[in-house]
Amino acid sequence: MCNILISGYYGFNNIGDESILRTVIDNLREKLPDAEITVLSHDPAATEAKYGVRAARRMSLWDILRCVWRCDLLLSGGGSLLQDATSGRSILYYLFILRLAQLLGKKTFIYSQGIGPINSPRNRRLTARVLRRASGIVVRDEASRDLLLSIGVPGRLVQVTADPVIRVRKADTALGLEILEREGCPRNPDKLTVGWALKSRKASPALLAEVERCILWLREAYGADAVLIPFFQSEDIGVCETVAARLEGKAGCLRRKYLSEEMLSIIGCMDVLVGVRLHSLIYAAVMGVPMLGISYDPKVDSFLDSIGRPTVCSVEDFTCERFQAAFREVMENRASIRSGVADRLDCLIRKLDRNEELIREILGGAGR
Repeated sequence: MCNILISGYYGFNNIGDESILRTVIDNLREKLPDAEITVLSHDPAATEAKYGVRAARRMSLWDILRCVWRCDLLLSGGGSLLQDATSGRSILYYLFILRLAQLLGKKTFIYSQGIGPINSPRNRRLTARVLRRASGIVVRDEASRDLLLSIGVPGRLVQVTADPVIRVRKADTALGLEILEREGCPRNPDKLTVGWALKSRKASPALLAEVERCILWLREAYGADAVLIPFFQSEDIGVCETVAARLEGKAGCLRRKYLSEEMLSIIGCMDVLVGVRLHSLIYAAVMGVPMLGISYDPKVDSFLDSIGRPTVCSVEDFTCERFQAAFREVMENRASIRSGVADRLDCLIRKLDRNEELIREILGGAGR
């Protein structure tokens, strides 16, 4: 029996992070069936009910101390935890938990994280100091490894795999079809349906104007329906509703909050997915849906590169003209794109097994 404590951005109903937690827990249970798993969560009761694990309050110092004290290994990840672009405090929170575990003599493991950007010199020094003491470090892309090497983390400690969400199980699209019907966006099998997963924080007026032009062009050129998908509902619903309102009935919009399994099924019902959210693009890849990625962060470019797909452009320079060229290419090569992405995903999934192999080695074979 071994005790594994998982630290991350969990319990906030963020579909991407909850998908990470689901795949991490499922694979730990498969590879280390005797492990007892505890999660630091914003909503411990919901986390316990959903995943069948123990959970504790992520912002309670007493809960953190108690959970770290009793664990054998602290697993930090996945997602983009060690970065200071969105907040200068969150990186200190995750580094504190890692360092606390190290001071208490616990093993620490970085699980397929995307590292960076880390802009503050102080944060770069602190990150290097903590991660040099880690028992194992696995990152999801080459850019994350390069950043760690640049701040002084030894290369022998760092391995590259992929984003854990690519191991999520495919969903039955029947559920997604029911949801689309209920939301007033019924899927017409005789028409092309294009999903748009926009990110509120990166949605400038110029970007939204170009998105609206693209949706109108798709209606004229392909007779396509558009569905606006708030992937992180509490953040993205406003921008999706704004675009839908401006288009006056020419685009559907999902207004309710959905679980990760439901969202996976919804995206599986699309013919093409245009994504600003990273995990919407990963969901599309898992479900065999050709995607067009608009980058707001290097992690989007890294993922698309890992599956052999180009980025259309960034949120800052997105135009309808660039979209049109990229969309035509997808439509002309849909079958080969699906096949190529599926092959790349299979390779990445096999690489992800390295996480659990390293954990077993670090724990000295516990859980066998």
